[in-house]
Amino acid sequence: MDATARRVKSPKRRAPNSGNGFAGPFVASAGLSEPYGALDLGTNNCRLLVARPNGHRLDVVDAFSRIVRLGEGLGLSGRLNEAAMNRTIEALRVCSNKLKWHGVGPKRLIATEACRQAENGAEFIKRVRYEVGLELEIIDRQTEADLAASGASPLIESGSASAVIFDIGGGSTEVMWMQADGEHHAIKAWISLSSGVVALSERHCGGGDISLETFMAMRAEVKQLLKPFVDEVAQFANPTVPSHLLGTSGTVTTIAGVHLGLRHYDRAKVDGSWLTNGQAAAVTQRLLKMSHEQRIQNGCIGRERADLVLAGCAILEEIRIAFPAQRIRVADRGLREGILIQMMQADGVWGQS
Repeated sequence: MDATARRVKSPKRRAPNSGNGFAGPFVASAGLSEPYGALDLGTNNCRLLVARPNGHRLDVVDAFSRIVRLGEGLGLSGRLNEAAMNRTIEALRVCSNKLKWHGVGPKRLIATEACRQAENGAEFIKRVRYEVGLELEIIDRQTEADLAASGASPLIESGSASAVIFDIGGGSTEVMWMQADGEHHAIKAWISLSSGVVALSERHCGGGDISLETFMAMRAEVKQLLKPFVDEVAQFANPTVPSHLLGTSGTVTTIAGVHLGLRHYDRAKVDGSWLTNGQAAAVTQRLLKMSHEQRIQNGCIGRERADLVLAGCAILEEIRIAFPAQRIRVADRGLREGILIQMMQADGVWGQS
């Protein structure tokens, strides 16, 4: 943990080989500068975002996301397995093609917890360079927390004295206490928990149907991991109740989609939406009562998230209890946006009209 404050500024053509990822609207390139690119390879997902700056917003050129489960079995073996690496290589080929197709200039390509933890993580990075031609950078947990805050902080409600941003990933969970600092917000304290949805699920149940006892065991693990951060925050915030929570992860966006009753996930309806504390708790209880098959059939969950969503709910429950704000804002944005914003700020093009 690091209590040092860091300032975070609030800020129809498709590419080939889209695979089963999402490609956003293409912005015509005539007269425009080369776009920026950001790739986030996590324990569960491989995500790419290509965009140009437009004032304090991003004009998306293309986007791609695919669940690859790179960290599958990592907690048991300590290594990335061959099938997971092969799936990831194929997704990275799509990303490489998109970067070339759009003529991306400045870019940053990061890998997080799975590659940090794995004995063969550095070896896999070399394989990616050799087979795909992408130079991935394994970032540390502090950098990951900082990027998540940069990407999500534009959704902190104006006038908020404080907020807690949380990013529930596949292999780790980052939690940041944000404090008002003039017109912006700064990270006052942060922690990275060694529990994400893949790691927690594999340690306790391996997916499928989950009993209440297993769910409570997952919560108990998260509570213990979170306690040092709660104690740290209590030293400067009494009570430890922020103006609101701000969640950026597949867990919180899935919960929002289920709460809204969406037949299929819709980013436009989820990103920036609000949940009350009670609504988040009600969705968790609803998911606990569902069978694995029922979760698969839900259009906002699906087969790829059905065995992980309750692990995410267990993490969210403990964050909600530790920091009992009345409202939670939902962000379908995070590391990729943080990468782009930071690069654009460094180049002096962020915030220009």
